[in-house]
Amino acid sequence: MVKVMTSGPNVYDAEPIPESARAQIENLLNTGDLFRYTAAENAPVTLLEREFAQMLGSKYALAVSSCSAALFLSLKALDLPRDTKVLIPAFTFAAVPSSVVHAECVPVLVECGDNYRIDMDDFKAKLTDDIGAVLISHMRGHTSDMDAIVELCAAHNTPLIEDAAHSLGTVWDGKNIGTIGKIGCFSFQSYKLLNAGEGGILVTDDENIIARAVIMSGAYEHNWKKHTDNPSAELDAAFDRWQNQLPLYNQRLSNLSATVVRPQLGEVPRRVRDGRANHDYVAAKLEATPFLTVPDKLEKELRAPDSLQFNLVDFSRNEALAFQAAAKDRGVSVQVFGLSTDNARAFWNWKFLGETPDLPKTREMLSKACDTRLPARLKQNDLDYISNALIEAAAAAKSLAQAAE
Repeated sequence: MVKVMTSGPNVYDAEPIPESARAQIENLLNTGDLFRYTAAENAPVTLLEREFAQMLGSKYALAVSSCSAALFLSLKALDLPRDTKVLIPAFTFAAVPSSVVHAECVPVLVECGDNYRIDMDDFKAKLTDDIGAVLISHMRGHTSDMDAIVELCAAHNTPLIEDAAHSLGTVWDGKNIGTIGKIGCFSFQSYKLLNAGEGGILVTDDENIIARAVIMSGAYEHNWKKHTDNPSAELDAAFDRWQNQLPLYNQRLSNLSATVVRPQLGEVPRRVRDGRANHDYVAAKLEATPFLTVPDKLEKELRAPDSLQFNLVDFSRNEALAFQAAAKDRGVSVQVFGLSTDNARAFWNWKFLGETPDLPKTREMLSKACDTRLPARLKQNDLDYISNALIEAAAAAKSLAQAAE
């Protein structure tokens, strides 16, 4: 008998770019001014930086070619010596340790628990005096205990960078994620809340950091003057101090990308609201079953999820693989992070780091942690379909295992 795969909801297409962007894009194409420094002032990238900073409540923003570029420039802006150790979560995307390596620093991986967040005992043990910076990934939008992390970083006088690629719109104790550390980095890649195809942005309140980052992003000669309409003596002094003293890595964002993103800023509250509602609706259905569980958010965390992570309950490796296959047969793509071949979120696949560290808690978590897309644009019938497919797939995988015994 031929197995027929069912087609589930389309979870991969992004939302359409707002209609209001089309006239701006057409005008930009007519002028041909795609380079951010062509205009004397108020280029689309400059306006995006201004508006994004205002939205987050930050003093400064720098739009660049990717979130990875933002992370790299953040580390370089801290002026860390070569081979400085940087603490990062073991559960993150390969681009994060890659950014550390790119900045000529050394990643030190911290265990993560079954709730996908930093294991604070391991964090405390590894935050030693030879750690030059902490880079916290709010992986898939899951916020670690930021109060404890900020307190420990302050005690060691260690700068904190937030990788908030998945967390635009998430709030911790009333503060926007990305504004809690010294620097926050966000993504404009197509699967993120704001879609430019590619792109990223960093925010900070520190004049010295923004000056260094702007120049290294590729602000040659005096183009740094086009980055702000609100100069200050401190900011001017910082730019004067670093002009011609730093390498230019040319990681700028184009005006076309900025023109695509800017009209989406007004969509952020709606996307956050709908994404949270969709996540919580499906999570409640999965939590009511014996085979699947969704870790609770932390008390001070108000999330803005665009995907769903959940754990398999007492599944063997073969059962977990059977679950993935059964979900796919029902039209829902789901990956178990630690069982998907060459998954870029499994730390043992980061061969560029050399010897694989011993991280048993993170390895165990990844062996049962599942991931499926759940964009904000989905409707209730889509959510019901996905929920039912996952629940049925888990039951089927268990039934197959029991039949084989």
